[in-house]
Amino acid sequence: MARPFKSFAVALARAASDKKAENVILLDVRRQSPVSEFLLIATVTSPPHLEAVEDAVRQAGKDLDRPALRRAKPESRQWRVLDFGSLMVHFMTEEARHFYALEKLYHQAHAVDWETKPRRKS
Repeated sequence: MARPFKSFAVALARAASDKKAENVILLDVRRQSPVSEFLLIATVTSPPHLEAVEDAVRQAGKDLDRPALRRAKPESRQWRVLDFGSLMVHFMTEEARHFYALEKLYHQAHAVDWETKPRRKS
């Protein structure tokens, strides 16, 4: 199941990027996390930007028949978490991202190249 879920994670990374989320990183955390396969982290610039990026990613998940299972509560104006099962998505302001440094917690995880479009077979 890892391969199809990786494609799903890549699609959501692209959806965040399409809404101008910054410093989007997708990590393969299968060796570090007992609850997730992938971790998506993206920086947002303001509360309205946070809402727009979250809405776009939630819609992308629905469009791919994998809606978010949970959303962290209470809502924060600096950090949102969406749970898609094997993918955890974090949208954070630059300040929150620097303070919590999730990438450092998962320093052994390798980044997934989500920006490269797959080649078409000829």
